[in-house]
Amino acid sequence: MTARIDSDWLCEPGLQATFDAIERDGDSVRVVGGAVRNALMGVPVTDIDIATDAVPDSVIARVEAAGLKAVPTGYEHGTITVVSHGTAYEVTTLREDVETHGRSATVRFGRDWRRDAERRDFTMNALYANRDGTVLDPVGGLQDLAARHVRFIGDADRRIREDYLRILRFFRFHAQYGEGPLDAEGLAAVTGLKAGISGLSAERIGMEMRRLVVAPRAVETLAEMTGAGVTPLVLATKGGLAPFRALRALDGLAPNTRDPALALAALSDGDEGELDTVADHLRLSNAERRRMKAAFCVSRWLADILAGREPGRGPELALELLHRFGREASVDGVLLAWSNSGAGPNNAAFTVLLEQVRTLEAPVFPLSGRDLTRAGVAAGPEIGRRLALAEERWVTSGFTLDRAALLDMAVAG
Repeated sequence: MTARIDSDWLCEPGLQATFDAIERDGDSVRVVGGAVRNALMGVPVTDIDIATDAVPDSVIARVEAAGLKAVPTGYEHGTITVVSHGTAYEVTTLREDVETHGRSATVRFGRDWRRDAERRDFTMNALYANRDGTVLDPVGGLQDLAARHVRFIGDADRRIREDYLRILRFFRFHAQYGEGPLDAEGLAAVTGLKAGISGLSAERIGMEMRRLVVAPRAVETLAEMTGAGVTPLVLATKGGLAPFRALRALDGLAPNTRDPALALAALSDGDEGELDTVADHLRLSNAERRRMKAAFCVSRWLADILAGREPGRGPELALELLHRFGREASVDGVLLAWSNSGAGPNNAAFTVLLEQVRTLEAPVFPLSGRDLTRAGVAAGPEIGRRLALAEERWVTSGFTLDRAALLDMAVAG
């Protein structure tokens, strides 16, 4: 197969200046990997990586002679970051294996594009594009890309032993780009070598899982991961596919369903301790951990409120949620409670409640401690007690009590 990409980013001055600087004296330069793949699939391109058969020292010398900036970010691996017209491009010299030994290999810089491609993970990631958009396909990536088929290059076992993160990348790329069943040879390889996941860092696992759980085909792919025995190794818990599937069925109603923290909270399907286990095992940020727990807390609170009945269609419950928990936690909590309730994605009551917490303004309690001291209440702990009592009465009234009535209550004690 042949292909050519015609994308605006190919004409960007920064990229063209990088080509101009390096592509000389018989050396070639090509865009490689995700940018080519995404351009052919019509998916947005965010990062542009470059491959060249020029050695790193030549890349640095030529780039600096052209007035561009060269940063040896991965010099020992052949990678130079070139800053051109305000954009950073990773430029990596072609490599080839001299010998393999276990999980690593002795490599040298080379000039053979096919050998460089054979060291990569999946065929759809081993596509190269010249500056005019002509695509070079050394390992059959175009055919697999057209079929949306994620396939390891060469021997799948060998590719995985080179880097066990490729087990998760296999599932993640299928969830993001794949169609149809998983590649049978790849699935057998990842199933047989899944124990290697234990040697990966939490940060690397977490990065892949954040991307996987929000991908278009995450539900089907996670079912395959679970069947292969990979999910418990990744999450350190059995996970809950049913609530996760129910959450992703709500994708069209709120973008929150595609936030990794909420998706992982649904997938955890447990108590706060299990959320902590997942957060620890994936090395999630404190903000992500707090968001998971807030969603869980709101969903449990809401489940208790709704026990035995559907959410009402009036605004009172939504206003109470917003007052107690804030907007983000309220939206997350409604979605999580909905996912755990067994109600389908077309449930009218939950649909109304979700829209209310998304759009209504959170009510603001109209009293403060200063109001009470001005009315003659002595400063001290009594102020807080009276305010709390007045606020609770305000909430239970459906936020209808006005400031004057609340002040009278609080002064009277």
